[in-house]
Amino acid sequence: MYRKPLFDAVRKLLGRTFSQPEVEALDTAIETMGDLPRIDDCGTLSHSIGPQGIRLIREFEGCARLRPDGLVEAYPDPGTGGSPWTIGWGATGPGIGKGTVWTQQQCDARLALDIERHARDVAEALDGAPTDQAQFDALVSFHYNTGAIGHSTLLKRHLSGDYDAAAKEFGRWNRAAGRVLQGLVRRRAAEAALYRSR
Repeated sequence: MYRKPLFDAVRKLLGRTFSQPEVEALDTAIETMGDLPRIDDCGTLSHSIGPQGIRLIREFEGCARLRPDGLVEAYPDPGTGGSPWTIGWGATGPGIGKGTVWTQQQCDARLALDIERHARDVAEALDGAPTDQAQFDALVSFHYNTGAIGHSTLLKRHLSGDYDAAAKEFGRWNRAAGRVLQGLVRRRAAEAALYRSR
């Protein structure tokens, strides 16, 4: 479930922002509502990632480099030791580089926007192909990390309905700067397991 509209509505009702413990309590409450897929009027999966996908992205992205003053600073790519610089929950792009510092709220807001954007990309790439919530969540996590959903063999296998072959494709995306990274090996295994849990 994309939560920003809900959080925005509650903020407006309260007339204030949330503390981090309040955000976590609301997240927990929402997650206890269940992992039901959202279906639109046409019977196809909506553009919303489910709680399992969000948990997977948060687990592997982490909100790294928290400073003693509570701010979060950018860090270099582990594969290159430089660009692309990353901040918060895996955010990269213009304006993010050495010395960039954000608040936790900025990191969380960017995470919500990035997840929504990547979920939309995946939904467009799927073009209505049969996809359950676990598969969709795994594909969004994969795309969030690689940006490669549109030209991957993984997508081609999924679109053809060969889900076993598609699940095996996750493991091929375990390199950065030409080197196998154990963090990517673990992430791809977790994504494949989620994809197969249909």
